[in-house]
Amino acid sequence: MAITVGSTTPTTGLLTSMGVGSGIDVASLVEKLVAARKAPQQNQITSQTAAANTQLSALGQVSAALSALQSAMAPLTDGSVFTAHTVSSSDASVLGASATGTPVNGSYDIVVTQLASALKASSGAFASGSTAVGTGTLTIAVGSQSMSLTLDSSNNSLAAIRDAINGASDNPGVSATIVTGTDGAHLVLSGTRTGAANGFSVSSSGGDGGLAALKYDPAASSGNGLSVVTAAADAQYSIDGLAASSAGNTVSTAIDGLTLNLVKAGSSTLTVSSDSSKATSALTNLVNTYNSFVGIYQNLTRYDATSGTAGALLGDATLNGISNTLSGIIGGTANGAALSSIGISLQVDGTLSLDSTKLATALGNGTQVSSLFGGANGFAAKLNAPLTSWVGSAGVLASRSSSINQQLSDLTNQQTALNNRMDSLTAMYQAQFTALDTLMSKLNGTSSYLQQQFDALTNSNKK
Repeated sequence: MAITVGSTTPTTGLLTSMGVGSGIDVASLVEKLVAARKAPQQNQITSQTAAANTQLSALGQVSAALSALQSAMAPLTDGSVFTAHTVSSSDASVLGASATGTPVNGSYDIVVTQLASALKASSGAFASGSTAVGTGTLTIAVGSQSMSLTLDSSNNSLAAIRDAINGASDNPGVSATIVTGTDGAHLVLSGTRTGAANGFSVSSSGGDGGLAALKYDPAASSGNGLSVVTAAADAQYSIDGLAASSAGNTVSTAIDGLTLNLVKAGSSTLTVSSDSSKATSALTNLVNTYNSFVGIYQNLTRYDATSGTAGALLGDATLNGISNTLSGIIGGTANGAALSSIGISLQVDGTLSLDSTKLATALGNGTQVSSLFGGANGFAAKLNAPLTSWVGSAGVLASRSSSINQQLSDLTNQQTALNNRMDSLTAMYQAQFTALDTLMSKLNGTSSYLQQQFDALTNSNKK
């Protein structure tokens, strides 16, 4: 009788992929044994990884919300939104203006009689840009600054002189170009700065005397080689009848806190008024950003008794401390006043509400709002100090996140080690069951042989 496992003949569909001789499905058996050994440690690694990733994501939400709150504080910290002004011109084609400081509200009648201009002068006509002008030294001066160009037969064409002027490192403020008309090519020199004091002069010395064709002396009434296209001139204007002038058409010294942009001759009335819209927008953004943080805090720390689910940072001491600190500052006083005095009130649910009417009234009362946020004891300073300690590369939240990332790295290493151990265990089981399969195959062969001998003996005894 043949020796078998579980039946008289091997059953198709039992374990046969690596068990031809025994009928045992070695691959499936090994897989199940290894899975049973791996499961407890794998479950622990999976659970800890999921928890760490959840915490990391939650801390990221908190950090982003606090960074947004810190950004919302910026325009309130420097006080720029409380000193904003609107500047308008009755004729923008004549005059433009902008607030570049803290101007006083009011209006100004401005008359522009002349714009500032830069000196432009042109040479006589030459056959072309490659025509030689002359040799010697060409000196160009603007005020006390000057440059000298040494020109010989290798670099004294009209085009070469243009390039030498434009490429000189000590150029005092003159650009050169060639303009070609029906009479020929002209070298045109232009001052790079407007104003009567920024006009230039050109002189020559030595050489063959040809460079005298480019001479220009603004004090000379004759003998100049260059002719004036546009004279250097200061801008001329008046403010409420008070005459003034400027070397440029952009004037920042005429009216405190304002920069004027003179466009053309004419008259315009400039009006300066306070602009509370920027302060309103900044404070509204502060309220909304703070409320966003409160919403994130409540979501991450809540507990749903019905479903039994808890927020990712329920009971987290760091987050609770942050929330308590912020609400304590927001609900307290700064420079002797509370935020409620300007229409920003702390609600029972921890959020802020904004009374736009009360805020508008407060913004109309001069420095009431700005004094609440400014200074070492203002709300801006009180909020910025803890915010800086919480966010940023050296903040508490970054340190927490770094610690969690290290934990995730350790868990990844544990996963790799576990996988390697299970690979070794799989190889060991496969070797053991393959050996068993080989042995069972041999035993089945011996059983068949004995059965044959027994049958032969039986048959011979029957004869």
